[in-house]
Amino acid sequence: MINFLLEPWPWYVAGPIISIVMFLLIYFGGSFGMSSNLRTMCSIGGAGKFVDFFKIDWKSQLWNLAFVLGSIIGGFIAYKFMTPDVSIQLSEATISKLSELGFTNPGSQYLPEEIFGMEQITSISGLAILLIGGILVGFGTRYAGGCTSGHAISGLSNLQLPSLIAVVGFFIGGLLMVHIIFPFIY
Repeated sequence: MINFLLEPWPWYVAGPIISIVMFLLIYFGGSFGMSSNLRTMCSIGGAGKFVDFFKIDWKSQLWNLAFVLGSIIGGFIAYKFMTPDVSIQLSEATISKLSELGFTNPGSQYLPEEIFGMEQITSISGLAILLIGGILVGFGTRYAGGCTSGHAISGLSNLQLPSLIAVVGFFIGGLLMVHIIFPFIY
């Protein structure tokens, strides 16, 4: 049983669990998404006194904040205790491309130090990327009416055309980032 919990769950286990959660949310009138939690936190902090967008009943959204806390704790547990210390199998073309981009040992770990190391995060360029990326993600989620998880899981489950358009846009943006913008940054 312990091995089952420590291994990545196959799609035929995780998929139905996500479906059951979505069915329950739809049945009880809830919606799923991470970006709405920022609105809830701003409302708790009193932002509703200055901006009408934040005038909401934040007490009805506490379940969503518990979900965020669980996601943070789960991510920490997964990184610290469940990430194997094995190399990743990459094709020779991928290794060559990553080497051209400055990766010293592509595929040696899940979270490469060139992106996720403390030196990157605390450097001027790393902080600029985080700041600019945060602003773009914040603007994008507000403009699109939700985040990737909200549109891809909740919106598509409700068969909402705007969510389909947003998800297609997310994928296009991701492809542009990886293949066009990322090589200029690193």
